[in-house]
Amino acid sequence: MSKAEQIIAGLGGADNIVELEPCITRLRTEVRDGSKVNEAALKAAGAHGVMKVGNNVQVVVGPEADTIANDIEDLM
Repeated sequence: MSKAEQIIAGLGGADNIVELEPCITRLRTEVRDGSKVNEAALKAAGAHGVMKVGNNVQVVVGPEADTIANDIEDLM
């Protein structure tokens, strides 16, 4: 499973992702249901950190954020 696929799964699946935007070192996302986000799975996928406030989730992935965001969008 690719890093992008692992991040999608960690965010609760493609159907749970409302919006995704890369920002320098992180993926800023809005999800439908914040309870479906699995922080341990995101960290296992290579995230350096996860910040979650309600349905807004930031996944810190480093300078490859743009590439991962493009890969996720291709998969969705």
